[in-house]
Amino acid sequence: MLRMGVDLGGTKIELVALNEEGIELFRKRVPTPREYEGTLQAVVGLVKEAEVTLGEKGTVGVGIPGVISPFTGLVKNANSTWINGHPLDVDLGERLNREVRVANDANCFAVSEAVDGAAAGKRVVFGAIIGTGCGAGVAVNGNVHSGGNGIGGEWGHNPLPWMTKDEFNSTRCFCGNPDCIETFISGTGFVRDYNSALAELTVDREPVKAGHEIMALVEAGDSIAIKAFDIYMDRLARSLAHVVNMLDPDAIVLGGGMSNVEAIYPRLPALLNKYVVGRECNTLVVQNKFGCSSGVRGAAWLWGR
Repeated sequence: MLRMGVDLGGTKIELVALNEEGIELFRKRVPTPREYEGTLQAVVGLVKEAEVTLGEKGTVGVGIPGVISPFTGLVKNANSTWINGHPLDVDLGERLNREVRVANDANCFAVSEAVDGAAAGKRVVFGAIIGTGCGAGVAVNGNVHSGGNGIGGEWGHNPLPWMTKDEFNSTRCFCGNPDCIETFISGTGFVRDYNSALAELTVDREPVKAGHEIMALVEAGDSIAIKAFDIYMDRLARSLAHVVNMLDPDAIVLGGGMSNVEAIYPRLPALLNKYVVGRECNTLVVQNKFGCSSGVRGAAWLWGR
């Protein structure tokens, strides 16, 4: 069976078509129109082009930067704001003459890595995306766990666990709440904290713009960068230990730009032991297998394997 996944992002819409074995048969991306009707037409156009090219009709799954409310059936919380308030799955289904499944893009990431990615075969998988922002998804037996409110995996918008006095009321998240995990362990938070340390020490050095610049300084032995990374690792460990304490997943898969920091993986296990109840933790924590393709592949796997 042909499975098509669509990643509906703010700047591009990408479609990938997979066969039963997960082998990619077709891929194409187009700019996002940034208005609702144009977005529908773009998705429909990609699906039809893939089917004509491959000579086969398939299932369609769509990952979005938001969720479909189980109460209203309308998209909510999407930073692609033009799709909010619309029944995206219904409208696409009518135009394509089939059921279309829609899920949060972080949940699609978790599904992708659970089905044939870095956590293939694991029953409960927590997929944490730590990039410009911070999000997460949960897959159980290779299927999305969105929850009764449709917000399963909204990990980044909980308070940072076990905050110190200096951390308490120190950040404000775009969601309106203070001290969200996202503000501390995203790549954006990492850069902010390093640059703040530079400013406080009045060091004659240009601020950095990205986490990889800080990691280059860490490798060079820079004391300010090393301290910033130590703080980051402790916060990441606290945030993930909270997940282990509540969900105890079989695997945690990291995605987003910060997941490419190789120094995270050998250090994290010991730090998790420090915060997990009972001081024992053998949870597998791994880097994603499919990188920026994981979300669109997960959308295709919304129809199972």
